[in-house]
Amino acid sequence: MKDILGQAIHDHYYKKPKHKLWINNQYGPKEEMPIDIYFRDEDDMPDIEWLALNECRGEVLDIGAGAGSHALLLQERGFDVTALDISVLASEVLKARGVNKIITADIFEYQEQKFDTLLLLMNGIGLTGTLLNLKTFLQHAKLLLHKGGQLLFDSSDIAYLYEGKLPDNGRYYGEIQYQYQYHQQKTDWFPWLYADENTLAAIADEMGYNMEVLLEDEYKQYLVRLTLK
Repeated sequence: MKDILGQAIHDHYYKKPKHKLWINNQYGPKEEMPIDIYFRDEDDMPDIEWLALNECRGEVLDIGAGAGSHALLLQERGFDVTALDISVLASEVLKARGVNKIITADIFEYQEQKFDTLLLLMNGIGLTGTLLNLKTFLQHAKLLLHKGGQLLFDSSDIAYLYEGKLPDNGRYYGEIQYQYQYHQQKTDWFPWLYADENTLAAIADEMGYNMEVLLEDEYKQYLVRLTLK
C-alpha cells in the first residue's frame, strides 16, 4: 500500500509544498487529518496521552511512532525508548528529529527484542483492524514483553456514529474501513479497529491478560493497561 501518511509527515517536516491529508470513510463525509497533530509537544497532548506517558516503565517500544512526539518526550525523561514504525519516510523523520533508537518494521513480524512497556497511542491499537487480528496481536505481544511487562493503549466506543442503530452485517461495528488521500493519491482501503471496553475486556481475558482502565473521558475514549495473568 502507498505510504501516504509517511509522505505527509515527511513533507510537513521538511516544509515541502503543503497538501491536505484526508481520511475517507464508509460512514460519512471525508475528514481532514491535520498533519501537525503528529508533531505535538507535551502541552498539546490530551489527558489520555499524558497519563499513558506517565505510566510507562522500563524499556519502552513506541509502536506506530509516526513523527516521534511520544518517543521524544520519553527520551527527554530519560527512558530507554525505541520508536517502531512501518514507514520508511516516517523513520527518516524520526531520525531527523533526534530519536535515538528506531526500528522500521511491521510490528506483527518483529520479535527480536523484549520490552517492559508496549505503547500504542492515538488509538494505535486500531492498526490491528479487526477483533480477530487483535487476538493475533495480543498473542504476538507476549513475545515482546519482559516478565511483568505491560501494554498501554487507548481506544474508544464509536457506537455513537450509528445513532443507536448498529449495523447488522455480521461484522463488529468498531471495524471501520478507511482510506488516506493526499496530493491526488489514495491508499487502498484498510481496516481500523475501535473496541468498546466490554469487548476489549472479554478478548483480553481470553488471551490471558488482566485489563485495567486507567482513564475514560466524556467521549468514550479510554486508556487501558494490559498485563499478563
